[in-house]
Amino acid sequence: MQQYFGEIAGILTAVFWTVTSLAFESAGKKVGSLAVNLIRLVIAFFFIGFYSWFSRGFFFPSDATVFQWKWLILSGLVGFVIGDLLLFQAFVVIGARISMLMMALAPPFTAFIGWLILKETLTLSNWLGMMVTMAGIVLVILKREKTEQNGEIIRKLKSGYSVQGILLAVGGAMGQAAGLVLSKKGMGNYDAFSASQIRVLAGVAGFSVLFVFMKRWPRVWAALKHAPAMKRITLGAFFGPFLGVSFSLLAVQHTEAGVAATLMAISPVLIIAPSVIWFGEKVNWKEILGALITVGGVALFFL
Repeated sequence: MQQYFGEIAGILTAVFWTVTSLAFESAGKKVGSLAVNLIRLVIAFFFIGFYSWFSRGFFFPSDATVFQWKWLILSGLVGFVIGDLLLFQAFVVIGARISMLMMALAPPFTAFIGWLILKETLTLSNWLGMMVTMAGIVLVILKREKTEQNGEIIRKLKSGYSVQGILLAVGGAMGQAAGLVLSKKGMGNYDAFSASQIRVLAGVAGFSVLFVFMKRWPRVWAALKHAPAMKRITLGAFFGPFLGVSFSLLAVQHTEAGVAATLMAISPVLIIAPSVIWFGEKVNWKEILGALITVGGVALFFL
């Protein structure tokens, strides 16, 4: 079992992200995605702090090196502030299920950014995996629509979902990919939970500055008084930036990054049943097939 620790961590990450995406979709529709972003990071900071205190004797990651702080802070700003800001707004616009499907682009993005920053190379199978992944996503988000012009029936392909929402989710995938590469560069063998806490701290600082300029603090105070939303934010914080992000770093530490990213990318399939049961979403065979093709493409990318 120990030899598969990284793989198990990757699968658990996908499960945790499924739970947190559903929780944050619901909370974001009640109090806004911006308030959810900041509050969940503050809650997660204390979750990680208490865990680290009991497991390592450090509530605050004061034992991290300057090198680790530098790269993990940058990772937190890119992954949490930019990436999650876009992703959480996508949750509100197109829902968690389609947003998480678009997040299956994160592994190919990770490989490309890894090539730029870490000088990793892309093989022919990598490019094939990207094309299959894109095909699965296109199958889900595009639909054929009949229109009549001058008495003639014309069939056009158009997005079945908000283009704005799709672009937001793609931006979220790019932010997550860049954040993962930067985390890997800075973390090394350092404790994954404490590394997550540094990233979370950077996210809190980034959103706090952003809220000052956007004058959004009143919405944060209002969200704190919204009991139903706070329950969902707390649940999402526990399974997201506390368990999900930390286990993603554990997965990267204990197995190949490609294997870890592949296992994390099964969220689009895991999220179908909860979306139908809890949110009453209607899923057709094309969307299920597209989700399976997307995950298959991600797997092919890392064979």
